[in-house]
Amino acid sequence: MLGKSFIVASVLAASTAFAGTPQLPAMPGVAGPFSPAPARVALGQQVFFDTRLSEPAGTSCASCHDPAQGFAGNHGSRIGVALGSRPDLVGRRNVPSALYAAYVPPLFFYQDDDALAPTPFGGLFTDGRVDTVAELVRHPLLDPLEMHNRSEADIARKLRAAPYADGFRQAFGPAVFRTTASTLAALGAAMDAFLQSRDMSPFSSRYDAWVQGKATLTPQELRGLKLFKDPDRGNCASCHEFNETSTNPARSLFTDFGYDALAVPRNRAIPANRDPRHFDEGLCATGRAKGWKEPGQWCGYFRTPSLRNVAARERYMHNGVFSDLRDAVAFYATRSIEPERWYRNGRPFDDVAPRHLGNVNVATMPYNRRKGMKPALDDADIDAIVAFLRTLTDAPFEASAAARGAGVYSATKEGAR
Repeated sequence: MLGKSFIVASVLAASTAFAGTPQLPAMPGVAGPFSPAPARVALGQQVFFDTRLSEPAGTSCASCHDPAQGFAGNHGSRIGVALGSRPDLVGRRNVPSALYAAYVPPLFFYQDDDALAPTPFGGLFTDGRVDTVAELVRHPLLDPLEMHNRSEADIARKLRAAPYADGFRQAFGPAVFRTTASTLAALGAAMDAFLQSRDMSPFSSRYDAWVQGKATLTPQELRGLKLFKDPDRGNCASCHEFNETSTNPARSLFTDFGYDALAVPRNRAIPANRDPRHFDEGLCATGRAKGWKEPGQWCGYFRTPSLRNVAARERYMHNGVFSDLRDAVAFYATRSIEPERWYRNGRPFDDVAPRHLGNVNVATMPYNRRKGMKPALDDADIDAIVAFLRTLTDAPFEASAAARGAGVYSATKEGAR
């Protein structure tokens, strides 16, 4: 049977038709095959931080993908999902980190030798709805709950008037602004270049130094590493894949790019969740849009995020229900044996529509344990895994992660469960 790491690497190697898709097997060192034009990187960075591109002005990509939080964050919101450009409205999901996004492959299906059906991997956003950065960039710019531009023509008009417009002409030719389509294509290419830049995939954590023999881990961190990959204990590495035997840190992205239905607790602070009939369906909404034969089998599935810089983030899970990294790890360990700890009113899996409860993962460790059983991880084990996860913080974000660990950035949990 082929391992998932082989599957993902092989698919990435074969996906050269997609702009920005890396070829993992051919990566020299940590720089990878990415070599974006510096002028395009600079343009993408300017766009990323430009607050004039929202409606009304004042919100940029960086407002939600905050560099201080490992390019995640929620624009000052304390309820687990981001504020948009209009303060009376908030987004639908917790904002994922934009770091290492260049490594996410296009959405594809693979059937393992032991699997009954093909399994999805990849795709951008937590529901895999787009395959390229050029497609991705349109969504937040046009979403009324995010940057609220009314049309692509409005975005193009703002780019033509931007102080870096001449940079676009120099990088993409004098006719770059001739049509809305050409303008948006250049915007996507600039953002793609920025996400491919070394700054957005720094590989500068203590873990990275450790696999290269340049640093050591503490006994607690090493214990956490062992538990993280132990299939009978944490079993975290079954989805958050990594390879500590490779000196190339790019082999350790701490995700297999796959999907799972974890049934995290309902975040009751999200306005849309005031309607008890509302559920975020995740991957199956993508399946419907793409015309899959049986999209309902994927309701409640969300893409496994990379755990790099997880300690610098403000919120966890697709709905931002947790504001403490330790809570997130403890949920994995005790969801099945202590459901009353996590779910209100004694109803497990309360953020999954009743008709899709059969999709929830109850088969793999540690989700396959029954109520009242001994947990797969005790408190000391959970602390050790959290200690290991903190070694995944890149150097530019260590201060933020340390501050979060000390409670400086602690966000309220009131109303979340």
